Amino acid sequence: MADQFWSKIENGIAELVIENPPVNAMDSVGWRAFSQEIDRLQAHQDVRIIVIRAEGRGFCAGVDIKELQRHPERIPEVNAGNWETFRAIHRGLKPVIVAAHGYILGGGIGICGSADIILCSPDATFGVPEVDRGALGAGAHLQRLFPVQKVRQMYFTGEPIDAAEAYRLGAVEKVVPRDGLRSAAIELAGKIASKSTIMIRLAKEALNGIEDGDLEHKYRWEQGFTAQAYLTAESQEARNAFVDKRDADFDRTKGKEKHD
Repeated sequence: MADQFWSKIENGIAELVIENPPVNAMDSVGWRAFSQEIDRLQAHQDVRIIVIRAEGRGFCAGVDIKELQRHPERIPEVNAGNWETFRAIHRGLKPVIVAAHGYILGGGIGICGSADIILCSPDATFGVPEVDRGALGAGAHLQRLFPVQKVRQMYFTGEPIDAAEAYRLGAVEKVVPRDGLRSAAIELAGKIASKSTIMIRLAKEALNGIEDGDLEHKYRWEQGFTAQAYLTAESQEARNAFVDKRDADFDRTKGKEKHD
């Protein structure tokens, strides 16, 4: 719901802030509302550029796994909210800058991978723990940030990389001290907001058009495998272990399902 984030508009810059303690994970209602707010800001006549950032311990921990444990029937709605959020950022014709700090996980990767420019603080870490949560997704967006073999290493191990490595690999425009992150993002946004609105809109549409492949189609492909994964006993055990704060024991799933 809307109390998981807030926004304001000033000098042509829309500031959209995730603030949902303790870890800035959003539930099914939150993700859907977040996508609708981005669409609203993209259509707002006073907005020239959007800055997405967060308050709290980290940028975004993705979806609310505990909600999905209680209500597995909401998995399609969470997937839809994620897809619509990333589409709104990527396909919306006003540029989006992300200013990220701390952990950037799952859906946080989707936000960053959909955006036009990323700034981060030195404590930022980029990761996709999906395999360890019994899920899939965000690989398409991770591959928009990092080289394909680095993506696979991160995806298969679940191990994050830090801000310095993300900068070295070219995903991040600048690493900025945490207390100056917002001001750096607003300053950069101001430079872009001062340009011709029509030219920036055309530039983003043109740049989207020359990208390799269709980001939204690739993510939709991934989501099909997420739905398939959720049907397995091993996925359920991974989510149970996460909620129970213990190591997953996949031996207990033996005999409960068939593997093709």
